[in-house]
Amino acid sequence: MVAGVLIVDKPKGPTSHDVVAVLRRTLRTRQVGHAGTLDPMATGVLVVAVGEATKLVPWLTTDDKSYEATVRLGVGTSTLDADGQETSRIPISHDLAQALRAIEVGAQHAAPLPLPEPLRTAIDSERARTEQIPPIFSAVRIGGERAHKLARRGQVPDLAPRPVGLRRIDVMGASLDPEPELRLTVDVTKGYFVRSLARDLAEALGTTGHLTSLRRTRSGAFSINDAIALDGIWERPASDADRDAQQALFSSRLLSLECAVAIAMPTSTLNADGVRAARFGQRVHPSDLSSPHARPSAWLDEDGMLIAVGRASEDGSGQVLRGFRPLSI
Repeated sequence: MVAGVLIVDKPKGPTSHDVVAVLRRTLRTRQVGHAGTLDPMATGVLVVAVGEATKLVPWLTTDDKSYEATVRLGVGTSTLDADGQETSRIPISHDLAQALRAIEVGAQHAAPLPLPEPLRTAIDSERARTEQIPPIFSAVRIGGERAHKLARRGQVPDLAPRPVGLRRIDVMGASLDPEPELRLTVDVTKGYFVRSLARDLAEALGTTGHLTSLRRTRSGAFSINDAIALDGIWERPASDADRDAQQALFSSRLLSLECAVAIAMPTSTLNADGVRAARFGQRVHPSDLSSPHARPSAWLDEDGMLIAVGRASEDGSGQVLRGFRPLSI
């Protein structure tokens, strides 16, 4: 049975579901899911779970993520990215143009300057943000329906602000010609929309804006350096041999469940009595669980096999959140 976690470098164009569909075909299993959606325009790290690893998805999506982004200033779009229709144009101010030029010149001379106004004030405001309104074209649910489906029917979803955090934001470059742009790197919490950052940052700068590129370089503990490209996978293999070779390549890059949880989560060890209790979904006695964690953690047996995801209660006993059946990968 094929099972594990695959770190994919998603190309521009396909949706996250498209990636899942092609991997289902390649790995010959329907049991494939992803952790953390990437928009079609976006590229980079997409964590894909296969087989029994799909049970891990809720815990593979909780950590911070890192992105490289380019914001086009002066033009707004319906989707807040380059895939949308233009909705507004607001010329940037003289002061903002001067600031972009200063950043551009500093980068050319490898001599970064202190962030000039009005950029410094706008960036500081985004650093302090604790709530964010998602884009109307997003997968956020409103009354059981996705916001993007309502928006495509011409309705304007009423989206409430959601708690978010911007851990870090750095201006990596800028340009004024042929179009005013900012290049950013950001570390953000789960649920943060970089498209909303483009909208809000541009508004703070007295203009409008949208993303022209977005690349996720890290999703939790998984980095773009761990990712496999999907080159050549979009066309169906010409022969059974090609199909087998394709399957073998991606199967060889699967991280085992034990390897994935060791990277992404705290771990604890169960003794034999603890394994027996966890297998039946029972509470684990404190003496049967090493290093109890109040947050969800991976429980391994003494041979290093993943038994369950669980967490410790106040009395030190362990509560099973999700059990895993024995595998031969």
